[in-house]
Amino acid sequence: MKIPGNVDDTLQEATEQTRLLATGDVGPNTEAAEHRRVAGDDEEDKPMPVVQILLLCYARWVEPVAFFSIFPYINQMVQENGNLDNADAGFYSGLVESIFSLTQMFVMIMWGRAADRFGRKPVLVLSLIGVSLATALFGMAKTIWQTILFRSLAGVFAGTIVTIRTMFSEHSTAKTQARVFSWFGFTGNLGILFGPLIGGALADPARQYPGVFGNVQLFLDYPYLLPSLTVGAIGLSAVVVTVLFVEETLVKDQKGSGREEWGVRKPKPLSTWELVRSPGIPIVLYVYAHIMLLAFAYTAIVPVFWFTKVELGGFGFSPLQISLMLALNGLSQAAWGLLVFPPLHHRIGTNAVLRGCAIAYPFLFLGFPFLNMLLREGSDASVTIFWIVTPTLLSIGCGVSMSFTAIQLAINDVSPSPVTLGTLNAVALSIASGVRSFSPALFSSLFALGARTQLFWGYAIWVLMAMLAFGLTIASSYLPDYEDLKRERERGREEDRRID
Repeated sequence: MKIPGNVDDTLQEATEQTRLLATGDVGPNTEAAEHRRVAGDDEEDKPMPVVQILLLCYARWVEPVAFFSIFPYINQMVQENGNLDNADAGFYSGLVESIFSLTQMFVMIMWGRAADRFGRKPVLVLSLIGVSLATALFGMAKTIWQTILFRSLAGVFAGTIVTIRTMFSEHSTAKTQARVFSWFGFTGNLGILFGPLIGGALADPARQYPGVFGNVQLFLDYPYLLPSLTVGAIGLSAVVVTVLFVEETLVKDQKGSGREEWGVRKPKPLSTWELVRSPGIPIVLYVYAHIMLLAFAYTAIVPVFWFTKVELGGFGFSPLQISLMLALNGLSQAAWGLLVFPPLHHRIGTNAVLRGCAIAYPFLFLGFPFLNMLLREGSDASVTIFWIVTPTLLSIGCGVSMSFTAIQLAINDVSPSPVTLGTLNAVALSIASGVRSFSPALFSSLFALGARTQLFWGYAIWVLMAMLAFGLTIASSYLPDYEDLKRERERGREEDRRID
């Protein structure tokens, strides 16, 4: 169902670019820290390894660039490849992205367990190679099914993000984890920014730049090959950088051999099911899924909401105004993530940041109907107030983006062991992929339904979002105390030693 007006292109172009960040001291790897202490090599006070973090940031940048680079041209590509009507292009372009997310969901845990077993670096290198080649092949698709096949193949090599998240965790300590994951989130935003720029600037080069590429038969036959090759080349450059300079973070004694030398019985490896049922993990994973749902729903709704006519409940923005708001959104998220989150996390801790964001979410969502009321009133004074309040609300409201970094730290904190961290990250990312496979289509359709029926004066979607956000407020109050979990695990290890 569509809102009156041509909003499909705006929605497709802006999907997930508006995402609200895609995160006492609490340490991420308490078991790892204890093992270092026992071994006489306590590194909790070590500084952040800046060079390694920057190298991993470059590798991390590849995934969002590859994902978002097709957004500017995917509608046109599927329309040409399938000889489709304009009305059908949106369905098939959405199908391409849903297939990508569904594929990720099914393979993420496999990559996480492989990283726990064989090491982070080899899994990272292999998945970078795979996603680079699959992305390069995508530009050669000439039918709908080839388009879906190559995009699914890119989804198969989803080990980059899960492995990099785990390596970020293993490079951080209780004192540096907030700064480390601020860079993780910031790099993701850079990928969201540069991916569409690369795709839009290089798609159909023979038509865009006839003086340079007009006589190149390859680009006449494959008009979307150049952006795909460019992104593939970026990915392969990250492969070279990773092979030469990135250090392995899953050290030998974490795999088991080191512990046996100290007379400690080697723990039985946890299955994935046993892991997700471990103390504290179910509620953390639920909160993670809830945050992802709010993020992807907001992502789907906001671009169309901004475009929709004022009398239907939107803002009636032009494409230029939408672009400016997207830029403000991205800059605000970066500022909150890099400048505010680290000192705030140091002061109040992971759970307090998450609960604060959970309380703020409903107020952000309910602010949008208020702003529409100002435009509907239509006086010079109300419009002036709108243009003062709207940028302010967006800038302040983007503070909820800190929940993405905070929930990543919660996943680190609740992991039973450093050797399960890769698998736990994979489970979380599988959940995110599953949510992403259906939520954009669902919530954009719900918005369209509310605008068409004018339920609650066209504000029904924001009422629903506020109710969902209030559910997060309640759920976040049940987050575990990570220090209590640590003490319980200490007692469990002591009992194992006595039994042994």
